[in-house]
Amino acid sequence: MTELVLTPSQTSGPLFGFCLLFDGSDRATPAAGSTESTQSTENRQSTESGVPVSLAGTVVDGTGRPYGLPRGLIEVWHGQQWARARTDADGRFRVSLSRPAPGQAPDGQFLAPYFNVAVFGVGLLKQRITRVYFPDEQAANDKDAVLRLVPQEDRGKLIGTLEDDGTLRFQIVLQGAGETPTFEW
Repeated sequence: MTELVLTPSQTSGPLFGFCLLFDGSDRATPAAGSTESTQSTENRQSTESGVPVSLAGTVVDGTGRPYGLPRGLIEVWHGQQWARARTDADGRFRVSLSRPAPGQAPDGQFLAPYFNVAVFGVGLLKQRITRVYFPDEQAANDKDAVLRLVPQEDRGKLIGTLEDDGTLRFQIVLQGAGETPTFEW
């Protein structure tokens, strides 16, 4: 009989996508204290917290090719809200959440409104975790304790763009010259 041996970390790949996604997993519930309905959440632009936001983007590899189906799975969260989506064949994803308010780090330092974003996928031994900040919060972004730790020339890679319909757009580059800054852990 062949003995099975444990191996080092396996990549998350597409292995668990079939059981991690469910109807509505791409839509988060409103943030605590918000009176907004999730029925009317998509694509409204505002600098006020609790207002619905559609976060859409693409994930590309180091050569600029889409990190598409079935390779990528995205999780987005802030506070009590959380959403998950798979990348499509073109590396695109879209989730709907409520816009977060500015906050404080555990040590009391200021934090601008942001979403945490995790990328799981084929070839990644651990998920890549980053943040996306709002472009219409420049004064808050300038004071953000975490964003200030990122080299000045890379900070723009963590700031999304707002489209005319209010969608917050964000591109994640997994490696190479335009690589999106991620947290080390």
